[in-house]
Amino acid sequence: MIPDKMAAVHLTGYGGLECLHYRTDVPVPQPGPGEVLVRVTAAGMNNTDINTRTGWYNAGVGDGTTEAGGQAGFGVDEGGMGDWAGDIRFPRIQGADCVGCIAAVGQGVDPARIGERVVCAPYLYDPEDPEWLENAGFLGSEYDGAFAQFTRLPARNAVTVADDLPFTDAQLATLPCSGGTAMNMMLMAGLKAGDVVLVTGASGGVGTFLIQIAKHYGAEVAAVCSASKADEVRAIGADHVIGRAAADHASAALAATGGRKFTLIADVVGGERFAEYLSLLKRGGRYVTAGAIAGPNVTLDLRTLYLKNLSFFGSTAYLQETFPRLMEILHAGGLKPAVAAARPLSEIAAAQEAFLQKHHVGSMVLIPPQQALAQEDRT
Repeated sequence: MIPDKMAAVHLTGYGGLECLHYRTDVPVPQPGPGEVLVRVTAAGMNNTDINTRTGWYNAGVGDGTTEAGGQAGFGVDEGGMGDWAGDIRFPRIQGADCVGCIAAVGQGVDPARIGERVVCAPYLYDPEDPEWLENAGFLGSEYDGAFAQFTRLPARNAVTVADDLPFTDAQLATLPCSGGTAMNMMLMAGLKAGDVVLVTGASGGVGTFLIQIAKHYGAEVAAVCSASKADEVRAIGADHVIGRAAADHASAALAATGGRKFTLIADVVGGERFAEYLSLLKRGGRYVTAGAIAGPNVTLDLRTLYLKNLSFFGSTAYLQETFPRLMEILHAGGLKPAVAAARPLSEIAAAQEAFLQKHHVGSMVLIPPQQALAQEDRT
């Protein structure tokens, strides 16, 4: 039975943790034509959630995604989504990473899908629309997402997974945003067997998937992370580990590869190391980014770009083959999603505080209540 009300977290504006409001009186959404209603069993948590809350995408913000900024926000009142969408409408239920089971279907969707275990692709677009990239929306940004007991989305976004797939729902909840971002980065940059790949931010949700995807396709991987996480990052699959605190990343990276430069750099950090990383690319090398943890404003010598015949890629909205390819690798045994911690949805503020401290390896996950709310809880 589907209740009338549900638990959910409302984001009420751009700002600090005080903008997150856990409620138990939110109306359960109804699936429209071509849509399904998903009972959420696990929801991953990402930098994207925090960046959206704080308004970090606003072009006026020059800081990295710091712990202080993540807790208090960046003083943004409007334009918090920057070049992505300008603004979102509040209140908004965030959460791009949705795993659960289909509880109801809208008109035109086969009722036999009810009960299916699903992982949900986070980008919503019409595959028949030639402007699909321009018109893509994001679960938890333009559309209410998974920080709730129920969410609705197009049926094509709810990808069925076998009940006997040897992963928990919490593990699967790391896939849509973290895994999908990594897969999209590698597809855009043309990852291939034999590539020598440098991964920054390697201990995070995206970074751990970048390592695994690169290894699955036969690349050699050097990973940048803090020394305390080096063993875990090697266990994920990195061939070489470069300490984040090293004064000279370039020398350390070349020492690790025996002097060989990189054919591909997958960067989610940015900041002051940007030029140093570009110096490590071979002629004809590729650089792809989907984040700027250390800061969005970098120094680029255009001569480096054109004299070395480099290719740059920016990755946000997924290519249409991204999520299917990610799921193929999962089913082939090429991925072992890393869950650092799982907390109840009601503890979202504490979970984001822990996330911002960056002591973990992999992803953090939120678990909504799995029972219908008692009537007294709804008032």
